[in-house]
Amino acid sequence: MQDVSTNTLPATGFLRLPAVLNLIPVARSTWWAGVKSGRYPKPVKLGPRMSAWRAEDVRSLIASFGPQ
Repeated sequence: MQDVSTNTLPATGFLRLPAVLNLIPVARSTWWAGVKSGRYPKPVKLGPRMSAWRAEDVRSLIASFGPQ
């Protein structure tokens, strides 16, 4: 599982929402609105009540923001 305190992104694997929001500082409701609109990647269901995002998708999203 992702260690959110290091702000490092694994090459592959899954990230839960708190880890994603640590890397992309938006509100939880803003994130879910972005997922619904297609701005942010859709999650992968790992169970009936568990969603996660592919690390590759999050890495691509961060790269699309460009240098800051």
